Order: sequence, then structure tokens, then C-alpha cells
Amino acid sequence: MSPAAWRATPDAPLRERNTFGIAAKARWLLQVDDAAALPDALAQPGWRDAPLLPLGGGSNLLFAGDHDGVALAFGMRKATILEDGEVARVRVEAGLPWHDFVLWSLGQGFAGLENLSLIPGNVGASPIQNIGAYGVEVGEFIDVVEAWDRRRGEFVRIARADCAFGYRDSVFKREPDRYVIVAVEFLLPRKHALKTGYSGIAEELAAAGVAEPTARDVSNAIIRIRQSKLPDPKRIGNAGSFFKNPIVPVAQAEALRHEHAKIPVFGIGDDGLRKLSAAWLIEACGWKGHREGDAGVSAAHALVLVNHGDATGAQLLALARRIAASVRERFGVEIEPEPRIIGATW
Repeated sequence: MSPAAWRATPDAPLRERNTFGIAAKARWLLQVDDAAALPDALAQPGWRDAPLLPLGGGSNLLFAGDHDGVALAFGMRKATILEDGEVARVRVEAGLPWHDFVLWSLGQGFAGLENLSLIPGNVGASPIQNIGAYGVEVGEFIDVVEAWDRRRGEFVRIARADCAFGYRDSVFKREPDRYVIVAVEFLLPRKHALKTGYSGIAEELAAAGVAEPTARDVSNAIIRIRQSKLPDPKRIGNAGSFFKNPIVPVAQAEALRHEHAKIPVFGIGDDGLRKLSAAWLIEACGWKGHREGDAGVSAAHALVLVNHGDATGAQLLALARRIAASVRERFGVEIEPEPRIIGATW
């Protein structure tokens, strides 16, 4: 494979490649523009055995230190309809920004992904976290994940049933050093029941005068909601929701609700478990709008940690740990970060 399909940059700055805007470096930055070139690129003796970090859009990373290895970026961005019909099979390359793909799918007349509008990052990262929002998870629509299996030394196609999708979880998250996702195949329906009963969507549609919404209307409503609540990483560094909503036994959820009548509690399809709002827990502990130097918590949304300028990843991580400790102390609930932490452990 010609080296023209990939290129490597030593001692590469990553500040522009993570949405927190953290000043970090990678020993090597490997840009791959053709998935077929990936095995050759990774096999080069200069970095063959070095730790590998797929960057995606950099929206799910917190650099608490430099990356002493290879940071991998993809330039492949095609979306292709493989089979059309009432449910279409669509193959999307890993480098396409997620929101661009959602808008493309709506433009093709597909439905289902509208509730996932404006989520940052690239398509290749979406299965790792099983990204979700407003009552929808991406795993519902994924049929196959194409990846380079570093353990087996070959490209593999992993069916949805083998992806082990869970709440912000997957086999790709559990084995981060094994799989490099190069493309995802989705099954997208042309007709799909809209989910408008979550977190103000119906109210936003009503405010816009939409009585019979389409998937595009729902997408537009969610874009407006997210823009009103979540800071734009282009204006202030952040990685979106920093903490996962905790899952607790139903008895614990009911005890908390008895003591704190306003705490939001959600079902998750398991009679023995309930999901709590991490944002509510954090705000109840007084962290919303808190700032320590350039590290802080968004004044618009307690779930979002922000970099006001030159905060280090270590400073943001220390703040996140104090927030989690305060929630544990007051409510007896553990909250965990969504982003992958580089250079430290939680």
C-alpha cells in the first residue's frame, strides 16, 4: 500500500484535535485516508508496538497528560446506500462527523436518528459509547461494525448481537486496544415512530407551531434544545456531558426519591434498576457554574465540564473527582465519567 494513503507526524500537537482544547501532544499522529492502508500504516517499525489512540472527533477524550504513542485520525467520510427499501442498509466510513451523517440520513428520507442530532464526534466513535440522547441509542440502528482487529491481525465484521451494547457501553469500550473501527453499517427505516416524550421535545415542537412533526422537525427541535443547554466547543472547550447518568437498584432510587421528592428517576427496561439524573445530583451539590481558574462547570448545564481557556486536563480531572466525591458523600451514589481519560485513571 502506498504511503500516500497515510502520513505520520512526529511530536504532534493535539490541542485542535480535542474539543476540551487541552494542550497535549502525541509521540506520533497517524492520518489514514483509506481503510485498506491501515494495516500497513500500523505495521511500521517506528511505532508498531506503541499504544494506539483513535481520535475520532476528539469529543470524548480528556488529556490528563500527553499520549506516549500513536494518535490515529481518519480521513474517510463516505456514506453509501448499499440496499434501499422500507429499511435501508447504509455504510458510513468512520471519519464522517456524526451530525453530518444524521442530517444526510434525514435528507435521504430515513428516520430514527433524529433524536441523536448535534451529538459531537465522528461516526466511527458512535458504537464505542453506544451514543444516546432523548430516549434513543445508536445501537438500535447498527447492524454491523467493520473494524481492524489488532489481536487477530485482520479486518472483521462484528454483528450487532456481538457488539455487547449497553448504556454508554460496548465491546469496543471494554477492549479499547483491540478494535479500530473503520466503518459502520446501519439499518435505517423510512417510517419510524417518533420519540417526542422526552425532556421537553413536545414543548419545543409546540413552541415552533408544529402539530404533526416529521423526523426533520424533531431533529430541529433537538438541535434548538441542545444549543440552549450545551455550550459550543468552538466557543468554550468541553466534551459535552462529562458524567454518565448512574444506574442504581430500584430500592435505592425509591429511598432517594422519598428523601428528595424532585430527584428525576427513569426506568431502563429492567424492573430491578433505575436511572438517575447525574445533572440533578451535581447541581444539588452546588457545582453548576463553579469555576477554579480556567477549569469549571457550565453555568447552563451541570453535567458539562468546561475549559475557560488554558485549563490542563489534570485540573479538569481533579475537579471531576471532587464533584463525584461530593455526590457520593451526599447521596451515596457513584457517578462515572463518559470521556476516555488519557494519561491518568479515574
